[in-house]
Amino acid sequence: MARPEVTGRKTTHASPVDQPDAYSVDEFCARHRISPQLFYKLRPQGLMPLTFNVGTRVLISREAAAAWRRERETAAE
Repeated sequence: MARPEVTGRKTTHASPVDQPDAYSVDEFCARHRISPQLFYKLRPQGLMPLTFNVGTRVLISREAAAAWRRERETAAE
């Protein structure tokens, strides 16, 4: 199999080094396949992950995203 840098194809699996420590709302929504509208609709109800601000940016830490996924899985059971 040819290496991605030779073929120009993108790899589908990101290594842990390539994973960001925090996601923007758009990145979080794309990664979890939800719309930003749903994110902001459910946020006041406490159904979205904890966020923090850096300047005017709203970010979600990798740990908060993982905790949110665990909570959603538990709620689905």
